[in-house]
Amino acid sequence: MNNIEELKQYVGAHARGLEIEGWQQLLDRVTDDGTGPGSWVGEWCAQGDRLTAGGKHLEAGRHYLMARFPYVDGAARQDAYEKALAGFERWRSGQDIHRLDVDFKGRQIGCWTAGLSADRPRPLVVIMGGHLTLKEQWAPALPVFAGLGFAVVSTELPGVGENEAPYDTEAWRSLSAVLDAVAGRADVSRTCAFAMSFSGHLALRCAMEDRRIRGIITAGAPVREFFTDTAWHPRLPDVTVDTLTQLTGLGLDGLRDWALPAEGLRSLDIPVAYVASLRDEIIPPGDLGLLRTHVRDLRLLVHDDVHASPSHAEENRLWMAWSLLRMRGGLDPRTAVIGLMWRAARLRASLRRR
Repeated sequence: MNNIEELKQYVGAHARGLEIEGWQQLLDRVTDDGTGPGSWVGEWCAQGDRLTAGGKHLEAGRHYLMARFPYVDGAARQDAYEKALAGFERWRSGQDIHRLDVDFKGRQIGCWTAGLSADRPRPLVVIMGGHLTLKEQWAPALPVFAGLGFAVVSTELPGVGENEAPYDTEAWRSLSAVLDAVAGRADVSRTCAFAMSFSGHLALRCAMEDRRIRGIITAGAPVREFFTDTAWHPRLPDVTVDTLTQLTGLGLDGLRDWALPAEGLRSLDIPVAYVASLRDEIIPPGDLGLLRTHVRDLRLLVHDDVHASPSHAEENRLWMAWSLLRMRGGLDPRTAVIGLMWRAARLRASLRRR
């Protein structure tokens, strides 16, 4: 049984990012983590059912995804997840988004793609969310990335959703397998990993070995001290610890070997754009210090906020898009335009705080 107040706290960043209308009012109706009216799954699914009846399949799917949050732990969340996938399929029928299943050591990695072309391979963007995020949450962004001139693949952290790869110290190899699968239909030699939270950790580890990754954009990614600082561990939210245990089969003490080595960070010859939160309750401050010390080309956006900086969602989206276009290089007027849009969003946020 999940801590319902923690679920309400951490789902907020996802709800804002997905632009779910009325999510706060919905949470006010949730009183427990059981089933039926007033429960987490019950209230999110009830709203999803109403949206489905109105033909709003993308919006409905987002509600079912939140009903499944933070992970499937029984029949109710499994049913919600299946409804989310079905709603996404109905919405996708009118979109230029395609299915890709990648084999990795006999396991399947489910992906969604856009912009793949054998005739004109474009630079690749791989989008991965964190330990709580499903690939369908990124779906509407895929045509946007394709419109910016990228080939794009959206998938999940190993163990999450339809990524059957084991989440262990070798999980980074699954990202290389995705690149192998689209080689020839995308320019994988110029891959940028758009990898949030724990996927950012995986992308950093992969980039130490796979030089096809030429840039990483992330937010709130653990680096070293998250895994090794036992004094930090008691402060972590239950939802983080429980989900990692579910994914890895290990307690926090079993994750020490996941810490990224300083020499590996120093070996990176690529830009790393990182959104950091000064009041992050998940990522210890020492991890940001390690990045500052060891990563040669570190581009930081720092907020006085909690994990994932939910109060700065618009700024973060624009800054990350701007960072991606700058990593690609070349003369693209959209790079300057998005940079100006980010500065305007940052100014608006600053004025609101004042």
